[in-house]
Amino acid sequence: MTAPYRAAITGLGAYLPEKVLTNADIEKIVDTTDEWIRTRTGICERRVAAPDQATSDLALPAAQEALKNAGITPQDLDLIIVATTSPDMIFPSASCYLQAKLGASCGAFDLAAACSGFAYALAVAEGFVKSGIYKNVLVVGAETITRFINWKDRGTCVLFGDGAGAAVVSRSKDGHGILASYLGADGNESEILQIPAGGSRIPPSAESVANGQHYIRMAGPELFKIAVKTMEQAVLKVLERENLQVKDINCLIPHQANNRILQAVAERLKIAPEKVFINVDRYGNMSSASTVVALYEAVKTGAVKKGDYVVLVAFGGGLTWGASLIKW
Repeated sequence: MTAPYRAAITGLGAYLPEKVLTNADIEKIVDTTDEWIRTRTGICERRVAAPDQATSDLALPAAQEALKNAGITPQDLDLIIVATTSPDMIFPSASCYLQAKLGASCGAFDLAAACSGFAYALAVAEGFVKSGIYKNVLVVGAETITRFINWKDRGTCVLFGDGAGAAVVSRSKDGHGILASYLGADGNESEILQIPAGGSRIPPSAESVANGQHYIRMAGPELFKIAVKTMEQAVLKVLERENLQVKDINCLIPHQANNRILQAVAERLKIAPEKVFINVDRYGNMSSASTVVALYEAVKTGAVKKGDYVVLVAFGGGLTWGASLIKW
């Protein structure tokens, strides 16, 4: 049975905090160098939220721009999904704060899938729109992930940045839109990338704070191998569902985690480097915001044009991964 509707991204928006933290700035904080960071990660700078900015504050301008570009108002929204691993607080959700700030009156919830959050949220929104249940869903990837960084750990503190991106997902009017989505996870590898404390397993305490258990912990080498393998598989899965091949992709937008990972994924897929959109050098890893901000910039700069086949692919803690194939 064919779904009655196709879901399409009809508006995009992004917001990056004003403060820029360069590699030279990080040299003053931890034992590292600009050359060490650039050669191992490809990152030159990243954005850091102001002390008075929470995740919903970053999400707001991104959402407002997406709504404007989609030509709709907050009252037209049927649902808000905020993908984040750094919400304003455990509850209420960042999506409820965003709903209030927008002046919307629809359902709202947060989705936690770490760096794969936007891919997961986009697939959920696609399902609601394709089924005909909702007409307009706002999907936001927003993070103030630097709040959970141990600035003494040079293996992680150089990687992350804050930001937000938003997409309005609505019924397609001309046949373009999301052609296929694929989601995967492997909870057996959850310890490779995690923030151990703050939940019900290790609730906040003086001991958990003293032990640094509220900071991101990552096993880099193990993560690298799995990230490259699963992102390659996710891209091939969504292409297979539409009987397309890698050569048909006009623009691949991978999660901006680390330039070495992006290069390895491109090499395994045998895709031309000029077809891979990269902005990790300017923003670092913004977790769930990375993929949507990259899509926003790819469209704005003309790297993605009407009629192009675009593939978004992401990988994150959980472990989770996901991909979307879009006819732009």
